[in-house]
Amino acid sequence: MTALRSAGLAAVGLAAFLGVWEAAPRLDLVNPAFLPPPSSIPAAFGREIAGGAWPRAVAESLSHYVVGLGVGAGAGIALGLLSGMFRWFESLTAWIVRLLRPIPGLAWVPFAIIWFGVQPSAAVFIIAIGVFWIVFFATQGAVRGVDRDLIEVAQAFGFRGPFARLTKILLPAATPGILVGVRTALGQAWMAVVAAEIFGVPGIGARMMQASSLLSTDIVVVYMLTMAALYGLFDTGFVALQGWLLRWRA
Repeated sequence: MTALRSAGLAAVGLAAFLGVWEAAPRLDLVNPAFLPPPSSIPAAFGREIAGGAWPRAVAESLSHYVVGLGVGAGAGIALGLLSGMFRWFESLTAWIVRLLRPIPGLAWVPFAIIWFGVQPSAAVFIIAIGVFWIVFFATQGAVRGVDRDLIEVAQAFGFRGPFARLTKILLPAATPGILVGVRTALGQAWMAVVAAEIFGVPGIGARMMQASSLLSTDIVVVYMLTMAALYGLFDTGFVALQGWLLRWRA
């Protein structure tokens, strides 16, 4: 009954939100060119589909997203494991991390253009930067949080080398924390996609900028909702994968 009540309240809240959004431009409280009513979105979506712009933009952004997420998360896990396992590596990179960590992903855009040009590789670079630190710190913290008693027991049973310690103890024990970081990175990567594409790399971000320059805000909303839907699909799939990988905890 509680679940049904919560679902009902959620539906009421969403309906109220859409009602206020629809009323604001229709009552001239907001200029429709600045905020289109939700009833205009399906028609705009249909035009984007019919013209081929939507599938093309989504396919291009998905390729940037998947590669950038893979590169950034892979590098974050690898270096996070090293930093978590070896104090000397953490000390060696401590000031490099403190220097680079506060720099936002957008600040790397000029270098991305200089190094890669207005190419998909530039977008991949920006996305990878955007997710790297999230996964790095999640991995480092997960490894550091492993119970020291487990490591001592593993050493007593002969798992003394770094590789054996990693594969038999640290990685299995740290996997839940690492996966939390990767799941957070899924959303961060979509935010980075727009930042990576606004300077001309074809994709959802570039299409949104083109539409906004023409005050086609209904098209902008179409792609905003597209990113939300794609994130929801990726997140749902990842949660299922996470449950499968951690089935041993059940």
